[in-house]
Order: sequence, then structure tokens, then C-alpha cells
Amino acid sequence: MTGPGNGPCVVLVGTMGAGKTTVGALVAASLGVAFLDTDHVVEARAGKPVSEIFVDDGEEHFRELERAAVADALASHQGVLALGGGAVLDESTRELLREHPVVFLKVGLADAASRVGLGVSRPLLLGNVRSRIKQLLDERTPIYTDVARFTVGTDGLGAEEVADLVLALVQDGSHG
Repeated sequence: MTGPGNGPCVVLVGTMGAGKTTVGALVAASLGVAFLDTDHVVEARAGKPVSEIFVDDGEEHFRELERAAVADALASHQGVLALGGGAVLDESTRELLREHPVVFLKVGLADAASRVGLGVSRPLLLGNVRSRIKQLLDERTPIYTDVARFTVGTDGLGAEEVADLVLALVQDGSHG
């Protein structure tokens, strides 16, 4: 099971706390393919965590690194790919995503807030964590919905349950 050309068989998008990394690893294991998280690619290339990139170099520099990591992964990674929450903000990334099986892991405010905790390693959550998560959900949900072929609600579900729903969608291949 692969995406178009040599691209991913599934791409997971969603805000922080949606479970992209955890669910992505489970889906990849079930499919017997590799898992890749673009935030990890950015960190490896920069030689430091995302939070330090934001502090040391600024969000704009991080977004440039992220854009390149996503484009590379969409062109070459053949397994399951998880994108950082803000990757979809870039128009060129959204265009590239249109050619791939994208699944939006949709999470509500309460579940997202409990999953990310105090957000100490999440640079966009400085200040009032719950208020900032709500703002990100409000801003980004329409974009996630636009780029996704499928949407899976994650509220109240464990990672294994979400992974099973994602697998059912991508293996069925229907558009929904």
C-alpha cells in the first residue's frame, strides 16, 4: 500500500494533542511500513528541538525548515507520515497534500488540553494553554478539513481505537 508514485500511504494532519505521532506509529506498524514525523526530521536537520528552533531562530525559520521537510517526505517517504500541526498553513504544502491520502485527526479542546498538559515543550502554547489551543483549533480546523480526504474524531478514544479507524478508512480507499 503506497500513495501516488513513491509518496506516503497515509498522511496524518491535525493540531497538537490529536495523536498524530502515536497513531501514526500504530498505523505504520499495522501496515508493516515505516513511520516518519516531519517535526523529527526538522529537529534532526537543525540539530535541536523544535522549541529551541522557535526560541533561537524564530517561527519563520522553523516554518522554512518544516516546508522543506514536508516536501521531501511527501516525495520520498513510502510509509505513514505525520505532519507538524502548523505545516498546513503553507500554501505550497497544501497543494502537495492534494495528491495524497490525508487523514485529519480531529480533537476537541478538552481532549487536546489534557493530552498536551502544560505545553512546556510546545512553543506556540506559551501563556494560557487552554486559550491558545482553542485559538489554534479555531484557526486551523477549516484548513485541516480542506486538505483531508478523511476525518477521524479522536475525542474519548484511545490511540489504538483511532489507529483502527484510520486503517479502515485508508484500506477501504473510499472518499469520505
